[in-house]
Amino acid sequence: MLTLIKDLATKLAPRLIEIRRHIHSHPELSGQEYQTAAFVAGVLSSSGLRVQEGVGKTGVVGEVHGSSQDQPFLAIRTDMDALPIQESTALEYASRQEGVMHACGHDVHTTVGLGTAMVLSQMAEELGGNVRFLFQPAEEIAQGASWMIEDGVMKNVAAILGVHVFPSIPAGSIGVRYGALTAAADDLEIIIMGESGHGARPHEAIDAIWIAAQVITALQQAISRTQNPLRPVVLSIGKINGGRASNVIADKVQLLGTVRSLHPETRAQLPNWIEKIVANVCHSYGAGYQVNYHQGVPGVNNDYALTQLFQSAGEEAWGSDRVQVLPEPSLGAEDFSVYLEHVPGAMFRLGVGYSDRIINHPLHHPEFEVNESAIVTGVITMAYAACKYFQQR
Repeated sequence: MLTLIKDLATKLAPRLIEIRRHIHSHPELSGQEYQTAAFVAGVLSSSGLRVQEGVGKTGVVGEVHGSSQDQPFLAIRTDMDALPIQESTALEYASRQEGVMHACGHDVHTTVGLGTAMVLSQMAEELGGNVRFLFQPAEEIAQGASWMIEDGVMKNVAAILGVHVFPSIPAGSIGVRYGALTAAADDLEIIIMGESGHGARPHEAIDAIWIAAQVITALQQAISRTQNPLRPVVLSIGKINGGRASNVIADKVQLLGTVRSLHPETRAQLPNWIEKIVANVCHSYGAGYQVNYHQGVPGVNNDYALTQLFQSAGEEAWGSDRVQVLPEPSLGAEDFSVYLEHVPGAMFRLGVGYSDRIINHPLHHPEFEVNESAIVTGVITMAYAACKYFQQR
């Protein structure tokens, strides 16, 4: 089975690189993946899959049916959207869309999904089960998974697998992580309400900008002294709106940020903890406040058996020296976690780094670049893991 998968994937390699470069050159933002979806649907249809378009708004579903038609599906999810970043790689196939770039590797994810579908469709009779491929939109805004689920993609699904590129691992290798892989990501809005006045007479006003600065400092200091350091919390204020003119004391400031955490118990108490700190600072200086805390996606918690499946598939395909068991989770977020509220699942890390380069730029960087040899590694790993899943069942 592994030999057949490797042969099929190796023959497809030139085509897969063409596919990835096409997608990379034509990136689309979250919820706008119309051309990408049409392209994906075309590749799936030409490979003999049953295809459904317009799922989860701009998502695509393809199915491979094995010999056991009545069995539940194994789902394989990949995401398609790009980021609002101006590419600076100077690659010949760089983004042709001004201000939009595949800087998170979703072009590679989509290609790995397509390659896996192309391989498994050629060996459906030997597969022993049914596979549903989910090509998801809008991961970057953490909404696409919910859209897909609302449209019924998890019906009759028993488990789900996913992949995410990892530039700190060299191409040709993969990483697996047991348990927590990514953090929960929540949105935070804090509004400070002061009283306007002349910039030359601050004592006659309540300076919302100065108080906002105190709030930011208090929150960062409190994390280090009141939160369990073994249960990390990251709170980052990414945007500040406030003020009317250089010589007018601001009466209102809006702070927008993100809050990341790994443990559900910690996450549950964060809204009240943040509000108490904001309230203490604002009351000290006579300001009003409003805290709006919105829970986003939970953390990805990999199922043990499915993670073991990826590890064994990788070790059989590439050798144990090319499979890294990752010691630490990431505080990044992934809405793959939303699927895990319905069925067990696991996501592996696909190494895309260049081993001969001093710097492999991180995700979301305008010079982020992947070693394309990783695509075949991803396809073989995913396809073989799917086959092993059905063999074990």
